[in-house]
Amino acid sequence: MLSLLIHAALGALTIGAFFYVNAHLYRSDWVGSRMTFLEGLYYVLAVGSVCTGWFFNVRYVLAYPADASWVHFIKMLFTNPAASSVGQDIVVTNVFLFPLWTMIDGPRRGLKGTWVYFTMSLFTSFGFAMALYLVAQERQARWLASKNP
Repeated sequence: MLSLLIHAALGALTIGAFFYVNAHLYRSDWVGSRMTFLEGLYYVLAVGSVCTGWFFNVRYVLAYPADASWVHFIKMLFTNPAASSVGQDIVVTNVFLFPLWTMIDGPRRGLKGTWVYFTMSLFTSFGFAMALYLVAQERQARWLASKNP
């Protein structure tokens, strides 16, 4: 259970880092700073993803208290062909494609601290981190448009 508390603390730290590096996007002194429907939808999906993921993570730790670890968790992703199909997809996407996408595409869009999304995905959920990246993209596009009318 201690590992869950550590993960929760690190998750909160990465969320704090997200808001810190994107603080300019959350000020209300620019046209377009209000939340849009799409942005709100991303937040809802992010919260749903992290809550669902943590529900199952807690169940995992309670079911395997002596074995619970990253290595054991990854091995459990490959316990049967159906799980292996989803497991390999999420590992490749979260561990390789997501960091490449956020760290290459983010700076092109003017986003700062794009390392935070992959780090966040390790402690919250992949869906949560991806949703916050999409939120940042949306806000960044509106922020840039407000600076160049």
